[in-house]
Amino acid sequence: MMKFLTIALLISTLNILNSCNASQNQGEDSSLPNVVIIYADDLGYGDVSAYGATEISTPNIDKLARGGVRFTNGYSTSATCSPSRYALLTGVYPWRNEKAKILDGTAPLLIQTDQMTLPKMFKERGYHTGIVGKWHLGLGDGHVNWNQQITPGPNEVGFEYAYIMAATQDRVPTVYIENGRVVRSDPNDPIEISYKKNFPGEPTGKDNPELLKMKWHHGHFNTVVNGISRIGFMKGGAEARWVDENMADTFLVRAQNYILDHKDESFFLYYALQQPHVPRTPHPRFVGSTGMGPRGDVIVEADWCIGELIATLDNAGVLENTLIILTSDNGPVLNDGYYDDADTKVGTHTPAGPLRGGKYSLFEAGTRVPLITYWKGQINPAVSDAIVSQVDLFSSLSSLVGSEARTGDSEELLKVFMGEKDQGRSELIIEATGRTALRKGDWVLIPPYEGPAISKNVNIEIGNAPDYQLYNLNEDLGEQDNLAASQPDKLKEMIACYEAIRSD
Repeated sequence: MMKFLTIALLISTLNILNSCNASQNQGEDSSLPNVVIIYADDLGYGDVSAYGATEISTPNIDKLARGGVRFTNGYSTSATCSPSRYALLTGVYPWRNEKAKILDGTAPLLIQTDQMTLPKMFKERGYHTGIVGKWHLGLGDGHVNWNQQITPGPNEVGFEYAYIMAATQDRVPTVYIENGRVVRSDPNDPIEISYKKNFPGEPTGKDNPELLKMKWHHGHFNTVVNGISRIGFMKGGAEARWVDENMADTFLVRAQNYILDHKDESFFLYYALQQPHVPRTPHPRFVGSTGMGPRGDVIVEADWCIGELIATLDNAGVLENTLIILTSDNGPVLNDGYYDDADTKVGTHTPAGPLRGGKYSLFEAGTRVPLITYWKGQINPAVSDAIVSQVDLFSSLSSLVGSEARTGDSEELLKVFMGEKDQGRSELIIEATGRTALRKGDWVLIPPYEGPAISKNVNIEIGNAPDYQLYNLNEDLGEQDNLAASQPDKLKEMIACYEAIRSD
């Protein structure tokens, strides 16, 4: 009898210890902050009123800026979308991967499934991980059957929940994909996608302009969906095709639901907005809200979505335990393929602010973007001139949650992002359509590149010149005075630094 009592006592003691350990572990997990990255698409440095915009109002972004750290030297790694998103999620410069370019909707997955990623890192630390919005990092192996499970994709690189569009709003397939399955897919109306040739009988913007509610300017003259012609050809999937004007609401609701579903555990949410990328299709609630046409209106729409997301965090009781990071994948562009009055109704608004260039450009406006960190009660309001890059978020967030995951390109700058230090990285390689340049201290070096100085279609200075360009941003933020000839020693120093990093 005594033997059985002893065993029972031991079992009871072990159960109590296990219960204590479980409670302790649960307490540790619950103390880890939620992390939400809000990633705008083509939002310029001067598109936000907190960054000086006077002709457009972004009160919800401004609220984050007033309550957190507003970085004046915050950079994306690239002046285009897919490369920037690759760097954000992997902590690796995109120019190290020759496939990290603007991807078609049928491109294979750009991130290797055995590669460490931001969501994988969070998942290892006990987080639930989700992505809602624009993906544009490829899916499958390049031969996707859109009517079956699509793999590999976001779920295979660390996201436990994914509600995405495959590429961009102006590319096929024009469908939502949830955890690898096309939403509302119909086996009797299978989806077919091609970027080489059209399917017989399918209308295009080039051949059927009478079907269009938004006229194409360049490149966007293939399959017509919802009165807008796209890049690439698509057949089938009539019930699955999205309605562009509802896209912002669709993604917002999924992001809000994700927060509510996981408010009782630590979560990482990558909320990838589609605004203000083309085609700009504001919901009727926002049409005419700025007088700048669709581009201005979708910026206001995006700001509203951000406000609604913050309200959801607050109402769910998790705002004070959530680090919010808001930024953009690259700089601004007005006419990017459609006649939508962006360039004719811009008025005195300057999407790039005081910077030169824009999307696709090696000049500052290509990669210097709004970047704000906000954590209610934890981050003190500040304006920081520290040089930081989105590639640094990998190592910095890893440090935040006690992970040892790091990459050689991603600097651990957690105290800088938290506003506790004002010394960021000393140098940074930026990229634009395969070309690279160097920011080091107050200086920028742009190597010689062949090709036109101004992109014909989008009317943006992209940084090409036959000789080296050297600018002192402290004295010449608009990069107008090339000092390469008058500062030979500084030029030599910058070239040596640039070549050392690029050859690493």
